[in-house]
Amino acid sequence: MSSDHISEAGKNYDGVRRYALAILAAIVALWLRQLISPLLGESNPYHTAWAAVFFSAWYCGLGPSIITALISVVGVWYWFLPAAGSFTLRDPKTEISGMLGFLVLSALIIAFGEANRRSLARSQWAEEQLRRAHNELDQKVRERTADLNLANESLRELSGRLQQIRDEERRHISRELHDSVGQLLAALSMNIAVVQHQSDKLDSTGARAVSENAAMVEQISREIRTISHLLHPPLLDAAGLASALRWYVDGFSERSKIKVDVAIPEEFGRLSDEMEIAIFRMVQECLTNIHRHSGGASAAIRVHQEDHRVLVEVQDEGKGIPPQKQLELNSSSRTGVGFRGMRERLRQLGGTLEIRSDGAGTTVTATLPLREPATAEGAASDVA
Repeated sequence: MSSDHISEAGKNYDGVRRYALAILAAIVALWLRQLISPLLGESNPYHTAWAAVFFSAWYCGLGPSIITALISVVGVWYWFLPAAGSFTLRDPKTEISGMLGFLVLSALIIAFGEANRRSLARSQWAEEQLRRAHNELDQKVRERTADLNLANESLRELSGRLQQIRDEERRHISRELHDSVGQLLAALSMNIAVVQHQSDKLDSTGARAVSENAAMVEQISREIRTISHLLHPPLLDAAGLASALRWYVDGFSERSKIKVDVAIPEEFGRLSDEMEIAIFRMVQECLTNIHRHSGGASAAIRVHQEDHRVLVEVQDEGKGIPPQKQLELNSSSRTGVGFRGMRERLRQLGGTLEIRSDGAGTTVTATLPLREPATAEGAASDVA
């Protein structure tokens, strides 16, 4: 059966029900009037009929309420107007006037009830339209939200891929600097050493130039080696996070004159490559910010495992971060490039980043879940 047929059947059933209620209301009114006849006698014959008309006008509609009024006036005429039990009238003028008065007032009641019903119907129609508009708007909002979530997820995937490409490019450039430029500088240094051995054949200016060239080549070699290691420290692949962090912190302290304490348990094992590079870059970014902004002379790094999680804490004793800036940094939508990169790296691994700061310094804490235990066998396989 189609929905149109179902709707039509529902309307027919509602119409029958309303007419049935109207007829029943007229019958009940007449019955009640019969019950109270010993008290009222022939006076007020329409006393209960008003209630029936009012009920029908309010709840049943125009047609049913007219039926109620007609049944009521006929019933009162037959049973309660003298002479009772017939349609003859003892005082036709008075009784007909009463019936007309009842019908006129009933018409007013019916008109008022119909106006009220139509007003209620318009109100219900407006509410239904508003509800439909609200549902449509809610559906559109859900669709837009789903699209936005999909776009954000795609953006996160793209960001993660860019981070991965960036790390791979850094590793590639680091190896090129070490293997290509480093080897060329080593060969140049050996050639200069040969010239230095024969510097007695040169005048003082030439001998001094050769010595200066040897010193500059040595300095360039150190700079290239430092840049290569900062791009991607070889210790991170060969020996693991703990060794790479200690090497980086030693170089950072030497360059910045900031004392950094590193606390990593001796039994701290190897992690996945992605987790180790994420933690290393986080510490690298934090120390860079300490050097640029904190104004402190010391810092501390603590790395440990707890409840199948890796906790990394970088703390300084600088001037801290203003509350408004700290609120922005803890917001996922309003952060600097460095913190956004840190948070995105950690998010891809299921981790979180928290920043706390006051006048005594700043603490940055990263929490990463351990998906698999760090073991010595894993370390051995990574070295191999």
